[in-house]
Amino acid sequence: MQPGTYTLLLELASPETVRFGAAGERDLDRGFYAYTGSAFGSGGLKRVQRHAELAAGERDTRHWHVDYLLGHPDSRLVETYTVENEDRECEIARRLTDALAPVPGLGASDCDCETHLAYAAERERAERVLATLY
Repeated sequence: MQPGTYTLLLELASPETVRFGAAGERDLDRGFYAYTGSAFGSGGLKRVQRHAELAAGERDTRHWHVDYLLGHPDSRLVETYTVENEDRECEIARRLTDALAPVPGLGASDCDCETHLAYAAERERAERVLATLY
């Protein structure tokens, strides 16, 4: 599978406190969360499939911050956006958090970004912003 950049759009059905491993707990509102990552290792964008399997309850191991949200019983994976052979992770994450609400300190442990997780109360708002990026 090709390498690339991806954004996962998740829905959290109710307000929840979610523990993100060593990053600690966050109080999250009901709504939609866009997490941006990249996959430039040997499996490429196969990582997106791994995230989907975790969201479906077919995996338990959590490697990335988003896995804690994907594995939460009140969340579901709504949509996946990908771009092959382009490392746009930080650019897309910054544009999402500029347009939506940032959830600080998540998904950005290997870069200078504040976060790679953004929040929108309504799905349509998140999808409008994502449509301009992918």
